[in-house]
Amino acid sequence: MSHTAFFYGTLMAPPVLHRVIWGSQTPPTPAHASLLSVRPAILHTHQRRHVKNADYPAVIPSAPESEVRGTLVEGLTDGDIWRLDIFEGSEYERRDVKVRVLESKGRAGDPEHKDMEGEEVQAQTYIWIAGEHRLETEEWNFNHFVKEKMSRWVGREAADEGFQGRTSVGGPARVGREGCLLTCV
Repeated sequence: MSHTAFFYGTLMAPPVLHRVIWGSQTPPTPAHASLLSVRPAILHTHQRRHVKNADYPAVIPSAPESEVRGTLVEGLTDGDIWRLDIFEGSEYERRDVKVRVLESKGRAGDPEHKDMEGEEVQAQTYIWIAGEHRLETEEWNFNHFVKEKMSRWVGREAADEGFQGRTSVGGPARVGREGCLLTCV
Protein backbone atom coordinates (compact mmCIF):
# COMPACT_ATOMS: atom_id res chain seq x y z
CA MET A 1 0.00 0.00 0.00
CA SER A 2 1.27 3.46 -0.90
CA HIS A 3 1.06 6.40 1.53
CA THR A 4 1.30 10.16 1.10
CA ALA A 5 2.73 12.41 3.80
CA PHE A 6 3.33 16.12 4.28
CA PHE A 7 6.62 17.03 5.99
CA TYR A 8 7.32 20.50 7.37
CA GLY A 9 10.53 20.21 9.38
CA THR A 10 13.66 18.10 9.57
CA LEU A 11 12.17 15.52 7.19
CA MET A 12 12.20 18.11 4.36
CA ALA A 13 15.96 17.49 4.31
CA PRO A 14 16.68 14.50 2.04
CA PRO A 15 19.51 13.11 4.23
CA VAL A 16 17.22 13.07 7.28
CA LEU A 17 14.30 11.52 5.39
CA HIS A 18 16.57 8.87 3.84
CA ARG A 19 18.08 7.99 7.18
CA VAL A 20 14.65 7.56 8.78
CA ILE A 21 12.91 5.57 6.05
CA TRP A 22 15.86 3.64 4.61
CA GLY A 23 18.20 3.57 7.60
CA SER A 24 21.06 4.99 5.55
CA GLN A 25 23.15 8.14 5.61
CA THR A 26 24.06 7.74 1.96
CA PRO A 27 21.80 9.01 -0.81
CA PRO A 28 19.41 6.39 -2.16
CA THR A 29 20.08 4.53 -5.36
CA PRO A 30 18.24 5.88 -8.42
CA ALA A 31 15.88 2.88 -8.14
CA HIS A 32 15.08 3.72 -4.51
CA ALA A 33 14.67 7.42 -5.25
CA SER A 34 12.31 6.70 -8.13
CA LEU A 35 9.84 5.11 -5.69
CA LEU A 36 9.10 8.48 -4.12
CA SER A 37 7.53 11.56 -5.64
CA VAL A 38 8.42 14.72 -3.70
CA ARG A 39 6.76 18.06 -4.42
CA PRO A 40 6.48 21.38 -2.59
CA ALA A 41 3.14 21.87 -0.88
CA ILE A 42 1.29 24.09 1.59
CA LEU A 43 -0.87 23.24 4.59
CA HIS A 44 -3.45 25.89 5.49
CA THR A 45 -4.95 26.67 8.93
CA HIS A 46 -1.83 25.41 10.76
CA GLN A 47 1.35 27.05 12.02
CA ARG A 48 4.90 25.75 12.45
CA ARG A 49 6.57 26.56 15.76
CA HIS A 50 9.98 25.88 17.23
CA VAL A 51 9.97 23.27 20.01
CA LYS A 52 11.76 24.64 23.09
CA ASN A 53 15.30 23.28 23.53
CA ALA A 54 15.06 21.14 20.40
CA ASP A 55 16.31 21.20 16.81
CA TYR A 56 12.90 20.37 15.34
CA PRO A 57 9.50 22.02 14.85
CA ALA A 58 5.90 21.30 15.67
CA VAL A 59 2.79 22.00 13.65
CA ILE A 60 -0.44 22.90 15.39
CA PRO A 61 -3.88 23.90 14.11
CA SER A 62 -4.21 27.66 13.92
CA ALA A 63 -6.10 30.60 12.43
CA PRO A 64 -7.55 30.36 8.90
CA GLU A 65 -4.88 32.72 7.50
CA SER A 66 -2.02 30.58 8.84
CA GLU A 67 -0.04 28.34 6.51
CA VAL A 68 2.92 25.99 6.57
CA ARG A 69 5.09 25.27 3.54
CA GLY A 70 6.71 21.89 3.26
CA THR A 71 7.07 18.83 1.06
CA LEU A 72 4.48 16.33 -0.10
CA VAL A 73 5.99 12.85 -0.35
CA GLU A 74 4.06 10.21 -2.27
CA GLY A 75 4.96 6.52 -2.57
CA LEU A 76 5.79 5.77 1.06
CA THR A 77 5.37 2.14 2.12
CA ASP A 78 3.74 0.69 5.24
CA GLY A 79 7.29 0.10 6.54
CA ASP A 80 8.23 3.73 5.89
CA ILE A 81 5.19 4.91 7.86
CA TRP A 82 6.03 2.54 10.71
CA ARG A 83 9.58 3.94 10.90
CA LEU A 84 8.27 7.53 10.66
CA ASP A 85 5.83 6.87 13.53
CA ILE A 86 8.73 5.65 15.68
CA PHE A 87 10.88 8.64 14.67
CA GLU A 88 8.14 11.14 15.55
CA GLY A 89 7.41 9.48 18.89
CA SER A 90 4.69 10.29 21.40
CA GLU A 91 4.92 14.08 20.98
CA TYR A 92 3.08 13.84 17.66
CA GLU A 93 -0.04 12.22 16.27
CA ARG A 94 -0.30 11.26 12.61
CA ARG A 95 -3.46 12.84 11.19
CA ASP A 96 -5.17 13.20 7.83
CA VAL A 97 -4.87 16.67 6.28
CA LYS A 98 -5.47 18.30 2.91
CA VAL A 99 -2.56 20.15 1.35
CA ARG A 100 -2.18 22.05 -1.88
CA VAL A 101 0.69 21.31 -4.25
CA LEU A 102 2.77 24.40 -5.05
CA GLU A 103 3.60 24.99 -8.68
CA SER A 104 6.37 27.39 -9.59
CA LYS A 105 5.51 30.10 -12.11
CA GLY A 106 8.46 31.89 -13.68
CA ARG A 107 12.17 31.35 -13.15
CA ALA A 108 13.75 31.28 -9.70
CA GLY A 109 15.39 34.62 -8.95
CA ASP A 110 13.11 36.46 -11.38
CA PRO A 111 11.02 39.21 -9.73
CA GLU A 112 7.98 37.71 -11.51
CA HIS A 113 8.58 34.28 -9.94
CA LYS A 114 5.93 33.01 -7.54
CA ASP A 115 4.44 29.81 -6.25
CA MET A 116 0.86 29.12 -7.25
CA GLU A 117 -1.39 26.71 -5.42
CA GLY A 118 -2.41 23.75 -7.52
CA GLU A 119 -4.26 20.52 -6.84
CA GLU A 120 -5.50 19.59 -3.39
CA VAL A 121 -4.11 16.29 -2.10
CA GLN A 122 -5.10 14.14 0.88
CA ALA A 123 -2.05 13.36 3.01
CA GLN A 124 -1.02 12.59 6.54
CA THR A 125 1.17 14.75 8.73
CA TYR A 126 2.43 14.71 12.29
CA ILE A 127 0.55 17.16 14.53
CA TRP A 128 2.09 18.23 17.85
CA ILE A 129 0.13 16.90 20.86
CA ALA A 130 2.65 17.45 23.67
CA GLY A 131 1.28 20.86 24.72
CA GLU A 132 1.78 24.42 23.52
CA HIS A 133 3.70 25.24 26.72
CA ARG A 134 6.63 23.35 25.12
CA LEU A 135 6.65 25.57 22.00
CA GLU A 136 8.39 28.86 21.31
CA THR A 137 6.30 31.68 19.86
CA GLU A 138 8.53 32.04 16.78
CA GLU A 139 8.44 29.90 13.68
CA TRP A 140 11.05 27.18 13.26
CA ASN A 141 13.65 28.03 10.60
CA PHE A 142 14.61 25.33 8.10
CA ASN A 143 17.64 27.26 6.78
CA HIS A 144 19.04 27.53 10.31
CA PHE A 145 18.53 23.79 10.83
CA VAL A 146 20.40 22.97 7.59
CA LYS A 147 23.30 25.31 8.31
CA GLU A 148 23.71 24.85 12.05
CA LYS A 149 22.10 21.60 13.19
CA MET A 150 21.65 19.02 10.44
CA SER A 151 25.19 17.68 10.54
CA ARG A 152 24.52 16.51 14.12
CA TRP A 153 21.59 14.49 12.78
CA VAL A 154 23.21 12.87 9.74
CA GLY A 155 26.93 13.67 9.90
CA ARG A 156 28.80 16.45 8.10
CA GLU A 157 29.48 14.42 4.95
CA ALA A 158 25.85 13.38 4.47
CA ALA A 159 24.66 16.91 5.21
CA ASP A 160 27.03 18.41 2.65
CA GLU A 161 26.34 15.75 0.02
CA GLY A 162 22.58 15.87 0.41
CA PHE A 163 22.49 19.59 -0.27
CA GLN A 164 25.48 19.98 -2.53
CA GLY A 165 26.47 22.99 -0.42
CA ARG A 166 23.15 24.80 -0.96
CA THR A 167 20.36 25.85 1.33
CA SER A 168 17.08 27.44 0.50
CA VAL A 169 16.95 31.19 0.10
CA GLY A 170 13.98 33.31 1.11
CA GLY A 171 11.67 30.49 2.12
CA PRO A 172 11.33 26.85 2.95
CA ALA A 173 13.43 24.47 0.96
CA ARG A 174 11.90 22.14 -1.55
CA VAL A 175 13.08 18.65 -2.31
CA GLY A 176 13.13 17.53 -5.93
CA ARG A 177 12.02 14.17 -7.29
CA GLU A 178 15.54 12.74 -7.01
CA GLY A 179 15.86 13.85 -3.40
CA CYS A 180 17.99 16.92 -4.16
CA LEU A 181 17.31 20.26 -2.55
CA LEU A 182 15.89 22.90 -4.84
CA THR A 183 16.44 26.48 -3.73
CA CYS A 184 13.47 28.77 -3.33
CA VAL A 185 13.49 32.48 -3.91
